[in-house]
Amino acid sequence: MDSEAEPLEVELQVVLDGRGLPVPDTYDAPPQTLQPVVLRETVCYVVLGVLLNERGEVLMMQEAKQDCYGKWYLPAGRMEANETIVEALKREVKEETGFECEPCTLLAVEERGPCWIRFTFLAEPTGGMLKAIQDGDAESLQARWWDHDSPLPLRGKDILPLIDLALRYRANPWHPVTLPQELPCTVVSQRVVVTFVNSRKDLWVLQSTVGNPHLPVTACDMTPTEVRSSMKVAIYRLIKQCILLPQVQLKTCGILGLQHLGKDAVVKCDGVCFNVLLSVTHANRCLCDTPPELHGGLFEWLRIGEGTLKSAILQRLSTLAVVPICS
Repeated sequence: MDSEAEPLEVELQVVLDGRGLPVPDTYDAPPQTLQPVVLRETVCYVVLGVLLNERGEVLMMQEAKQDCYGKWYLPAGRMEANETIVEALKREVKEETGFECEPCTLLAVEERGPCWIRFTFLAEPTGGMLKAIQDGDAESLQARWWDHDSPLPLRGKDILPLIDLALRYRANPWHPVTLPQELPCTVVSQRVVVTFVNSRKDLWVLQSTVGNPHLPVTACDMTPTEVRSSMKVAIYRLIKQCILLPQVQLKTCGILGLQHLGKDAVVKCDGVCFNVLLSVTHANRCLCDTPPELHGGLFEWLRIGEGTLKSAILQRLSTLAVVPICS
């Protein structure tokens, strides 16, 4: 990066590289209630692993829980206190299938309301042995490789699109390897890369001007009354603060990266920060070739000049080279 680059351009490069940035103590467009989240009390994180063998078969585990006894599912489970996201994935896969594993990349992030987030990874086995029926315990009855075609009683069909996603990604990866970065955060937050591209492929990115110029960072409202997609609601709240929404169309493209610590912090930090790519276009695309007018005086558009940074952002936008958010 050029030593004379704008502070925002430095942040953009870090985010595009999948790295993390310190989360500020204050947020842009925060919710009315902003309290640190506590794992398994105010927020639930679930990890899920999709492991494939050389034949394209997927690793499955047979449930031991009473409410779904004997059904089959991908190895998955809730994170425990003082775990990183990757540690939770490795533990769940080992307990339920007998295999040790390493994550290849984050495949998808799903959320249901403000308090439940599931992280799905493509992973590969690195050791261990397939859990046999005689090794069954409270975690699972056994594990097996499934061709995802033969009849198999599933606990839920929600895993089928995730298996398909993993197969397609392994055949033709459409986004760079994306893995959690171990940096602390106290709430569920989003660092937002808001872009505007005109017909000539000129590019602008929104920056907050509060303090040092930076990519806007907002946070989710974790109150029980907020039942909609908390991540997208938080982003909508931020954009509404500076752009007249009836005049534009917003598209949440997906996740460029994420950060979480969850352990060994001076202050307990169960939050997670997502770096989210967003595009803004005029509702009437024929009207203007410049970014939407801003109000409120807290944000401004920074035009990104020609170079590798601009090319990288345009490539991520044009091919949707991001991890999808499902809600």
